[in-house]
Amino acid sequence: MVITIRPIGASARRAGGATAGDPGARATLCVMTSPENRRPGSGRRTHRDRHGRGLRGRLVPATVPLARTKAEVFDDLVLDTVETLERRFAKELAGVEFAVEDVPPDLNVYDSDVLEDGEVPLARLLPGRPGRQEVPPRIVLYRRPLEFRAMDREDLADLVHDVIIEQVANLLGVDPDELA
Repeated sequence: MVITIRPIGASARRAGGATAGDPGARATLCVMTSPENRRPGSGRRTHRDRHGRGLRGRLVPATVPLARTKAEVFDDLVLDTVETLERRFAKELAGVEFAVEDVPPDLNVYDSDVLEDGEVPLARLLPGRPGRQEVPPRIVLYRRPLEFRAMDREDLADLVHDVIIEQVANLLGVDPDELA
């Protein structure tokens, strides 16, 4: 058996009760029994709840995802496109990092490495820096602007594919039609 003694909390002190430093302070006693000392069957309830409905089970099978967020769906679309490109161009894309950000940074003027739709950036290519602190090239996709321009999931998949193809073509210095 484990016994823990704690002094009375701040709520009792505010109400005019004793404090932990007072000689007449009361203490709260918590008694916790170890698992081997518990009665058999006292763990999980096996009887019906007070409304008579019984215990609730899983709503969906364990193999089915209960819910996927928009960010998870978007990440999967990016991974699908990147994996397809890496199978074809493994050597060229060996050190390239792909990242997803929710929204683009708040800048007044964007560089030429930013793919824009009007005034809103959709993706950005950050070229690598060789040297002592080597930074690999990075392609950043902005999730919210891309989702806003897509009508449905297939349209979003096509848009993500086109944006990644354009950024990779820009990085490798080839025409985007050669990669598609």
